[in-house]
Amino acid sequence: MGHSQQPPDRAPAGARLRPPAHQAARRVIVQWTVEYLIDVLIAFAAAWVVVAVVEWSGWPALPGGLPRHIRWLPLVVAVAGLALVVTVPAWRYRLHRWEVGSDVVYTRTGWVGRHWQLVPVSRIQTVDTRQSWLERPLRLATMHIRTASHAGSSKVAGLPVDTATLLAADLAHRAHELRDDAT
Repeated sequence: MGHSQQPPDRAPAGARLRPPAHQAARRVIVQWTVEYLIDVLIAFAAAWVVVAVVEWSGWPALPGGLPRHIRWLPLVVAVAGLALVVTVPAWRYRLHRWEVGSDVVYTRTGWVGRHWQLVPVSRIQTVDTRQSWLERPLRLATMHIRTASHAGSSKVAGLPVDTATLLAADLAHRAHELRDDAT
């Protein structure tokens, strides 16, 4: 005797997650661009340090042609870094999405690998809203949602400050009510 129905705790075969309803604020592209640019500048400076050390030390253990071509390293880092700075923030903006439903917080992140996360409101223990030094002038904030499990925690980046503050307060209130109802 075969069963044609899926158990209630499993999604039907072929079920797909739809994208969450909301995108980050468009200003987050500026934030991510500046963050990537800072990382590229650090990598560029590190490449020059490597060039200086290799030329100064004349490391004999390095493959034959490497010391001769090491001066290309900063240029390679700069070109690759600028390509990253120009493309990745807009790509991330297109893909990062969030949604707060009546019983779940749903996020999708990742610009190479994708990460879908559903956090039940009933599992939320704390909700924080934070602003980095770069988010403040852009009037953006990041909402951190924490559960008892680190793997169940989530964050929603690139929210307008007012939206993040209201969502955090609403989620904290609903999580508190759900915990009170469960006891």
